[in-house]
Amino acid sequence: MTGPGADGPGVAETADPGQADPGSGERHRRDQGPRDPDLEDTADLDLPPDLAGAPPPYAAECHPLATELLDNVPAWGPARTEAGVFQLVPVCLDRDLALIAGWMNDPVVDASWALAGPPERTERHIARQLRGDGRSVPCLGVLDGLPMSYWEIYRADLDPVALHYPSRPHDTGIHLLIGSADDRGRGLGPALLRAVAELILRHRARCRRLIGEPDVRNAASIAAFESAGFTRTGEADLPEKRAAILLRDR
Repeated sequence: MTGPGADGPGVAETADPGQADPGSGERHRRDQGPRDPDLEDTADLDLPPDLAGAPPPYAAECHPLATELLDNVPAWGPARTEAGVFQLVPVCLDRDLALIAGWMNDPVVDASWALAGPPERTERHIARQLRGDGRSVPCLGVLDGLPMSYWEIYRADLDPVALHYPSRPHDTGIHLLIGSADDRGRGLGPALLRAVAELILRHRARCRRLIGEPDVRNAASIAAFESAGFTRTGEADLPEKRAAILLRDR
């Protein structure tokens, strides 16, 4: 897991999710109450997960987003992975701040992201992206209906990191943290990175290259990127860290 640092955008990949609210998705399902078979018809049948996408409350956007620079991340939809059905859902601060701030206060996550402290610190970091021109989109990673990771998909060619490698127009970077300690160290990082890389390349026809920039000390994050098809090409001194540069070409 390699975070951007307290205020910098850096490339962050946490080889896995922090303390997710373990019951959030289940509570929403329980709130619907028992189904009455006498009232069911074909209109009520559940779609297969790969067609249904993220269920409420994670399907709806609550912040207007600039979508042009990253080709409308909210519309990318779900992807089937070896771990389950995965979807990037843009962050809604009213809904998601407590969960993400909890992850940021995990010492393992904080070592890369440096956002531990009151929720307002995480809020400022995310709000800057939500209010921006769309060059970075903060997202929850939702796996089989449950939020379990935090992602930032960003235009690397418009980021300071572009000065540290042979950047091309529309290069796209990935920051990632996996929130729950229970989800770390069991292969989720590489599986989800592969899925997100494929989503980016599928929906961003102009993107020819992906980049990850984990801290050079974060061996787990570097290994996750390499397992997802990225190649380590060098190192760079960024404002918040010394980073390993990992690239994946289309």
